[in-house]
Amino acid sequence: MRERDELDVAVKAVRELEAGIRDNVELIEMGEAEGDAAIVKDAEDALIELKQTARRRQIETLLSGEVDANDCYVEIHSGAGGTESQDWANMLLRMYTRWAERRKMKVEVMEMHDGEEAGIKSATILVKGHNAYGWLKTESGVHRLVRISPYDSAARRHTSFSSCWVYPVVDDSIDIEIRESDLKVDTYRASGAGGQHVNTTDSAIRITHVPSGIIVACQQERSQHKNRATAMAMLKSRLYEAELQKREEAANAQAASKTDIGWGHQIRSYVLQPYQMVKDMRTGVESGQPSVVLDGDLDEFMEAALAQRVGVATDVAEAE
Repeated sequence: MRERDELDVAVKAVRELEAGIRDNVELIEMGEAEGDAAIVKDAEDALIELKQTARRRQIETLLSGEVDANDCYVEIHSGAGGTESQDWANMLLRMYTRWAERRKMKVEVMEMHDGEEAGIKSATILVKGHNAYGWLKTESGVHRLVRISPYDSAARRHTSFSSCWVYPVVDDSIDIEIRESDLKVDTYRASGAGGQHVNTTDSAIRITHVPSGIIVACQQERSQHKNRATAMAMLKSRLYEAELQKREEAANAQAASKTDIGWGHQIRSYVLQPYQMVKDMRTGVESGQPSVVLDGDLDEFMEAALAQRVGVATDVAEAE
């Protein structure tokens, strides 16, 4: 049913484009016949918008992975560097939240650890929307910031690193076996706002999957049982994403243009001083407006990274 719904959406989008083109061409012909320049101009503007819509639809055809259409979790961790790095992690959290809002997606905070002075040490958000994972999977990796630190009294330039990790929400139709004996479960008190219950009850849950070393945590709910259920769903998603990544790495190993997306492999630099530029190290895409990018305008970077991924997979398939 989900596949049918997705196909219905795709077919409807194409039909809307066709109808829009047909209607506006007819308006142009009518405007030219009647000598009405305003009608012609409005129809031409509408066709330009349709062209942009068609381009977005074309890019979305690249989202053909088995879980690309799913919701996803986004984990952000600050690197070494204390307050400066924690502030950078918070900037990344805001950037991805704004990107999701631009696309009318919903964002839920699953877990967050505040920094000692400012920013965050780590956070996990759930992004709900069509193709959320397909778009955001290209953001996994290390992000580098260069700027004059607002926390340095000497106003020196600092370089900070934070990581972003994206994995899909998987439904019950995907069977992933998790043995209780492989789990280490810890409870702790949630941090942040929430009133007396949050501050006095060990309702937050942290689960460690010992064989893989994967750790998930949830403090969203007041109930420990609900947090455990959510954390288990997150763990299931992490294990599934890890398997997807193994498959992708196995395929990309055969291509010279392999894309590294793990910790320690910088994917993008955001330079605020001495000049202003954002550069993706994988695709070469650049922007001279880092403030706009940090406000959630990431589509150009995502589209290029997605096209590169699909290109690598296509090259490997053709070679085989």
